[in-house]
Amino acid sequence: MEGAMPDTPPAHATSPDLQHLLAQQRAAFVQDGPPGAARRRADLRRLKAEVLRRRGDIVRALNTDFGQRSERESAIVELIPLVQSINYLICHLGHWMKPKRRHVSAYFQCGRAWVVRQPIGVVGIIAPWNYPLSLALVPLATAIAAGNRAMVKPSEMTPATAALIGEIVGAVFAPEQVAVVTGDAELGAAFSALPFDHILFTGSTAVGRKVATAAARNLTPVTLELGGKSPVVIEPGFPMERAADRVAYGKLTNAGQTCIAPDYVLLHEADEDAFAHAYRQAVERLHPGGYAGSPDYTAILNQHHYERLRGLLRDAEEHGARVIRLGADSDAGHVLAPALVLGATPEMAIMREEIFGPVLPVLTYRNPDEAIAFINARPRPLALYYFGDRHAQRDRLLERTVSGNVTINGTLLHYAQDDLPFGGVGDSGIGAYHGREGFMALTHPRGIYRQGRINAATLLQPPFGKLTDIITNFILR
Repeated sequence: MEGAMPDTPPAHATSPDLQHLLAQQRAAFVQDGPPGAARRRADLRRLKAEVLRRRGDIVRALNTDFGQRSERESAIVELIPLVQSINYLICHLGHWMKPKRRHVSAYFQCGRAWVVRQPIGVVGIIAPWNYPLSLALVPLATAIAAGNRAMVKPSEMTPATAALIGEIVGAVFAPEQVAVVTGDAELGAAFSALPFDHILFTGSTAVGRKVATAAARNLTPVTLELGGKSPVVIEPGFPMERAADRVAYGKLTNAGQTCIAPDYVLLHEADEDAFAHAYRQAVERLHPGGYAGSPDYTAILNQHHYERLRGLLRDAEEHGARVIRLGADSDAGHVLAPALVLGATPEMAIMREEIFGPVLPVLTYRNPDEAIAFINARPRPLALYYFGDRHAQRDRLLERTVSGNVTINGTLLHYAQDDLPFGGVGDSGIGAYHGREGFMALTHPRGIYRQGRINAATLLQPPFGKLTDIITNFILR
């Protein structure tokens, strides 16, 4: 840790507190300069060690915030991605930090050119509630690997986890290196208005627009990881049991409260009944004991979101959909059982809003171009899933649509690949992070040219003459 440990930030920071913390971090960044690779690796190892030391506290905090959160699922979806990301950063950051030589024009061959990745300064990280630990600390680890300072704003919707993140970070870093601030939406607005050197926000498209607007006033670059309606396209004839099993896994992880969860399914009209039957069986295999009180199933975060999802189901039924409920809900514990919505149509609220719950609409097409047209008529999704073995049909869909990342014959697992960038496009996000792309996003590519003793450019300096014309005409040939 750098220097003496000053007072920690208040549990509920105010706008002046935020400005003081930012000024403190920026001054320390200027005074100390960029940390070397050894220092960055050491910081990442200490963060990882503290997270693992507090593993029991983490799963308890998550369970407190959700009311029902599987201990094993929390380890799988929060701790494993975080630890894997830290390990990957530790392994590769030395290579990413090395200056990269660049080509020099033939007329300047005595000179040299190279690019160094320079830390940008102080990064602001705004985390969401659905994966409150990993989506706060993976961006933080990336910022540390890039040599930056950081301020982290966890979601106020998960207060127990937010408090624990503050404890974990406070045990590892001095506030002039990393600070955690907690507060409500008003505090979040003040946070996004600070003149950071970069803001990384994960959350809804609506809030992402507000963050981008506030950041623009300071010309602060942003990485926005948003959401949207991520489609699943199933090729005619693909084994329905396999597709249903993998869609159910992606849809029911964290009870569907995942930004890249399969939002709806597009399949051939002849396959609808087969999929519905296979999906019911897949859900029963994943959760044979039911949902309320299950050690393996997660509740909806709060009553508000629970009622919102039930409202989507009611609206779908009122508009003629056939809703198949695959278990019993628990109003007291805001546990929503999985449900299929057959006969979904675009005017239904469930097809206009990101669902963010264990509810799966199913739509049909008659030919693959209808599926492509349906996707292209809507905002670009954060993820796209394709089930099929016909390469030509798959490639056509991938070439004719634009989305964030893609998993073929599976769901969610592109997120677990540390060497792939993670990010959306259009309404689903701006920029990308994870691994190398995260390091690049949070560093500045500083181009450097060293002029040699012999400099051909002197031949194009005044006073101009015939030799100038000859050389100019030669270059412009």
